[in-house]
Amino acid sequence: MNVIQTDAPQGVMTGIAGIARINGVPLNREGEPIGVEDLRQRAFTELLRQAAQRAGLLDADDPPPEDGVVSEAASEAIDAWLEAELALPDPSDEACRRHHAAHAARYRTGDRVQVRHILFAVTPGLDVVKLRNRAEACLLDVRCHDGSATDGFGRAARELSNCPSGEQGGELGWLKPEDCAPEFAREVFGHVEVGVLPRLVHSRFGLHVVEVRAREGGVPQAYEAVQGAVAMALRQQAWVTALRQCLQLLAGQAEVEGVALDAVDTPLVQ
Repeated sequence: MNVIQTDAPQGVMTGIAGIARINGVPLNREGEPIGVEDLRQRAFTELLRQAAQRAGLLDADDPPPEDGVVSEAASEAIDAWLEAELALPDPSDEACRRHHAAHAARYRTGDRVQVRHILFAVTPGLDVVKLRNRAEACLLDVRCHDGSATDGFGRAARELSNCPSGEQGGELGWLKPEDCAPEFAREVFGHVEVGVLPRLVHSRFGLHVVEVRAREGGVPQAYEAVQGAVAMALRQQAWVTALRQCLQLLAGQAEVEGVALDAVDTPLVQ
């Protein structure tokens, strides 16, 4: 069971002063190095574990999570609680058609891009602020390079990239959306730029400076051919929105110590 995943890299806080708690249940150990998002993730999970207990889906003596890991019984109870609480209606055909019309590019087939990149990998214990500063400095450098004498992007990739492709100047070749991590594909295929992208691309692997060298457009798909995929996308959007609202409400009703959570004390309008 994994409640919310974020694509942004997670900074690490070393030697946290004090212990964060949800209704008195500790989320971490004194001085434990833990990322801010990891701590929030533990808080969300504990809010849901306690909600499952209140609903009678989990024994009151279920052990608190250890290092953020809940028991198998708690994981199953949380899934059952969410299934009951977040029972959402299927999107209407009208809503699906509107979504398809507004995002037709997402449902083309055969899109390809020729890409190279410079990866600044996020690893445990790394100072993410310094990493971002290095990545942003690199992005500025390669965007300002006029390319008249040497290949500035290729040189930077060979010197700085944490990806094996750095030895080839960052070349990844021709890629289709299914060849990439979803969050990387969204940034690369969700826009029309050619050249060095004016922003860092975040993925589960770290921060990327990306150059799109060429694009080949795919074939648009009729709504009827992708109706299932469209409905699935809208269901996922609705589920994530409902989950966030649910967590805000649970946080608003809980005693939260040592971790910053968005919270409301009354149900939000769906």
